[in-house]
Amino acid sequence: MPEASSDLALITAAAREAGALAVRLRAEGLTSEFKAADGSPVTNADLAADALLKQRLSTARPDYGWLSEETADDPARLAKRRLFVVDPIDGTRAYMKDRPWWAVSIAVVEGKLPLAGVVFAPQLDETYTAVAGRGAHLNGGAIQASDRDEVEGCGMVGDARMFAHPAWRTPWPDMRIEARNSTAYRLCVIASGAFDATIALVAKFDWDLAAADLIAREAGAFVGDHQGRPFSYNGPKPAQPSLVCAAPRLAPLILERVSHIALPN
Repeated sequence: MPEASSDLALITAAAREAGALAVRLRAEGLTSEFKAADGSPVTNADLAADALLKQRLSTARPDYGWLSEETADDPARLAKRRLFVVDPIDGTRAYMKDRPWWAVSIAVVEGKLPLAGVVFAPQLDETYTAVAGRGAHLNGGAIQASDRDEVEGCGMVGDARMFAHPAWRTPWPDMRIEARNSTAYRLCVIASGAFDATIALVAKFDWDLAAADLIAREAGAFVGDHQGRPFSYNGPKPAQPSLVCAAPRLAPLILERVSHIALPN
């Protein structure tokens, strides 16, 4: 097996190539449709970037499995020691509207955990990377999650309407709340310390999470579901029940507010 650093170099180069392709195709004019499964949009650029990544990565590592949002799932991945987990364009709605909060996300997963990960946001020229046990980086410089230890006044990535809903057992205090379309990018801005937390009380797919999960954890952040459980990847159903990512001192305070919630299976 190649070293994780070699895998990181491979997936980083591929992510940057796919990002450049997506930027070019949008400038040329997109075609799009809605997926029958969930009604989410998919463009010709999502599919083209996926095809490029599959060709580049599978040629370089033919013994690795493959899991991507835009490729039909092949159960053969379950028997692979390592696999690529890919979202060619995470945040397609932002991408279609020429907003910068979309990214190419690629992880190498081994033993149910990400070993190397890259999240590349082309319009922001931000490349987040990590290798397990070696810290997290943004454009080559080390990054660290914030030391925030109070919910009040924290930087929360999410939908302000959710936090204002009257059904919360304990109302949320005033926070700096901003939306970002890409789930992977949300975790990365927490890894960098630009924000302090994000919450999603709906299922998220492995391709939304795997690369950014590693990046955020290597930056010292907590990443897991709303009951505090860490994620395990490459299962038969490639999804996680919910998401909490937060600065390490803030995470227990977030989990205290959400861990009682019962979500549908």
